[in-house]
Amino acid sequence: MSDFDRIEPPELPEVGDRFAQDSSLDIALRDLISRAPVTCSPDLGLREAVKLIHEHRVGSVIVCDLSQKPLGIFTLHDLRAVIAEGVADLDQPVYRFMTPAPLGLPPDARAFDAAILMAGRHFGHVCVMENGRLLGVISERDLFALQRVKLVQLTRTIAQAETAKTLVGIRSQIVRLIDTLLAQGVAPEQVTKIITLLNDHTVARAIELSIAEFGEPPVPIGWIAFGSEGRREQTLSTDQDNAILFTTPAGETPEAIRQQLLPLARQINTLLADCGFPLCKGNIMASNPRLCLSAEEWRRVFAGMIESATPDNLLKSSIYFDLRGIWGDVAGIKALQQDVLERAQRNTIFQHMMAANALQSRPPLGLIRDFRTTSRGGAKPGLDLKVQGLTPFVDGARILSLSLGVDETNTLDRMSALTERGHVRPGDGQAWRAAFSFIQLLRMRVHQAQFRKGETMNNRLNPDDLNPLNRQILKQSFRQAQALQRRLEVEFRV
Repeated sequence: MSDFDRIEPPELPEVGDRFAQDSSLDIALRDLISRAPVTCSPDLGLREAVKLIHEHRVGSVIVCDLSQKPLGIFTLHDLRAVIAEGVADLDQPVYRFMTPAPLGLPPDARAFDAAILMAGRHFGHVCVMENGRLLGVISERDLFALQRVKLVQLTRTIAQAETAKTLVGIRSQIVRLIDTLLAQGVAPEQVTKIITLLNDHTVARAIELSIAEFGEPPVPIGWIAFGSEGRREQTLSTDQDNAILFTTPAGETPEAIRQQLLPLARQINTLLADCGFPLCKGNIMASNPRLCLSAEEWRRVFAGMIESATPDNLLKSSIYFDLRGIWGDVAGIKALQQDVLERAQRNTIFQHMMAANALQSRPPLGLIRDFRTTSRGGAKPGLDLKVQGLTPFVDGARILSLSLGVDETNTLDRMSALTERGHVRPGDGQAWRAAFSFIQLLRMRVHQAQFRKGETMNNRLNPDDLNPLNRQILKQSFRQAQALQRRLEVEFRV
């Protein structure tokens, strides 16, 4: 058993015991089912289906076959559409108006899973099913009675924003939502995934609004996210790391297409900056001609990074290996990612150099196991939670995953995949995940405090500001980062 296994990371003092366990989204869906589902046959008349909804005071009726397998769902939202369309014959069968193939999750799935599914698909209901049989229905209202937040509603608001000004104004709502989730003790990995979900919707809408202004692009494009956005690990303090992948039609050159796309890319990057995503100081953005490339050009770029790797260029390019498609030609981006994985898995020299780079960011522990702090600009001594705390885990999980062809990009998901494949012992994997999550939580608390004070957000923390128990857990977390780096030294002979 590792040292970290002996200490259960507590809630921070600001959270305390104000909220019971069931106030979080970490609750099984089976425990949220409060009544039998209201169902009907597909041939039931529309009028009778509406009567069922009214009599049972619910927001939906599930249309099932004789074996109680859900075929579709008819909701109050569908009813509004029926009224708006002026349907006269209300005795038509309900199956003509239902939404087919409703979303479903097993009873052991968590409320968080349902929230993410609803928000991602803009639906307000999820069926709880076991072995194809309907057990109950969870609504958005059921979920967010737990948290008093409206995640699904917020994603709809983003998706329906009609102007850039409206989209920019929504940012403050996102900040308030995250503030509420953190105050209620929601796990940091859940918070970062919620932030990323909302940011993905914001990016998608920014692209759509920009296209509405500039006109459709001349070819299909895909919007790529790198870095923390690619890993689904964004916090409130995040800049832009993005790119464009496009298809070159026969008879055209990539350069000609690129010149047509760059004005659109600049508009998207500018709008995202207005929405609270600062322009990247390193110019890792789609408006950079070197990052607005055809699929074939991207393959050549990554081939060069891998086949002709040097310690210097890998230091600057590691975030490119956390790529993820957000909008448009996601399939093309996925194909690029698969090509990158295959190249990286074959090239042991590349793996060795990337592992060596992963050892550049060392946890801030001294020889006597106390914190090594630095001063900056006359401020109190402190340490950088991102560079010195999170980066060793991010870099370590990345190179281990690339060497095995693991296609996950999220750090915790990579660690889980490494454990599932038997490459990492379960105890080590659990300790790394717990350590990473604790440091991420501290970082979010720092950002939260800075935002409330109107300060520029950064990742610096003075360990003396922590209580003794949290100081000890932070030390244990850094020791786990050291253990992961020792693993890299041995495995890649660095």
